[in-house]
Amino acid sequence: MNDLEDLYRRAAIETAAGSKSFFFATRFFPKQMASAAYAVYWFCRYTDDLVDECSNVEQGRKDLEAWTAALRHAVTSGSTPQHPVLQVFLATVTKYEIPVEYAFELIEGMRMDLNQTTYRTFDELRLFCYRVASVVGLMMCHVIGFENASDRDRALPHAIDLGIAMQLTNIMRDIGEDLERGRIYLPQEEMQQFEYSEDQLRHHVRNAAFAKLMGFQAERARGFYQKGNAGIEMLNRDGRFAVKIASDVYREILQQLETSGFDVFDHRAVVPASRKYWLTASNLAGPLVRHTADRIAFWRKV
Repeated sequence: MNDLEDLYRRAAIETAAGSKSFFFATRFFPKQMASAAYAVYWFCRYTDDLVDECSNVEQGRKDLEAWTAALRHAVTSGSTPQHPVLQVFLATVTKYEIPVEYAFELIEGMRMDLNQTTYRTFDELRLFCYRVASVVGLMMCHVIGFENASDRDRALPHAIDLGIAMQLTNIMRDIGEDLERGRIYLPQEEMQQFEYSEDQLRHHVRNAAFAKLMGFQAERARGFYQKGNAGIEMLNRDGRFAVKIASDVYREILQQLETSGFDVFDHRAVVPASRKYWLTASNLAGPLVRHTADRIAFWRKV
């Protein structure tokens, strides 16, 4: 049996190593909330690695089935799992009343990655985005909590949208890396619509058709960010700032992609630490500026 406090520390280390952007945002959570976020991330990352790091597809399927069975056994039997990732994750699920169905949805998303290398329509891609990203946001909503009990049902659809926005950003940024793994996430219907072929994609062709195709993807992502951000104010105020920072960092990645002319084959867009701190300062300054302006307006009326 592992000590939970030690496992939460290990989860924090894994989060810091696996996602600098996610870890940066969680630094603005209260300690216990951050620890829960690390446990969620560790489960998601470990599940993802079963697929991304597998030696072959068949091995990935076997590992994912075994992982699913271990999770299902722990949930149905109520026993404490032996695996440290599951142990700390399920402790967090219990503490924060996270619907465990989200974990199984995530696994189904990873299974899609094993069994499907292309997506015909955006509806197919949207389901994938929901399973691998939106459910993470839904789990985090339960960790963070809501400003009012009545906000819960209104906030969750926005969390789904924000997860889709972030995953679409990842997809655009990682086109080159995903090609090396034999995966193309850009919807085939839309590639045909903009007259950009799979063969051109595989040969890293960046022409006018590619720019229009990618611009279309970026505009869609911005729409999802707009809808997703509308739900942040419904979250518990102790956690909403971190969510806003995470959203802003990912939107910055999107902006970098556009500024580079969608240079996604030879360059990976990243947000340097200095820019992350600038975004944080901007978010901190915004309320202060508005408060000062309101006070000035008030005294001018007196």
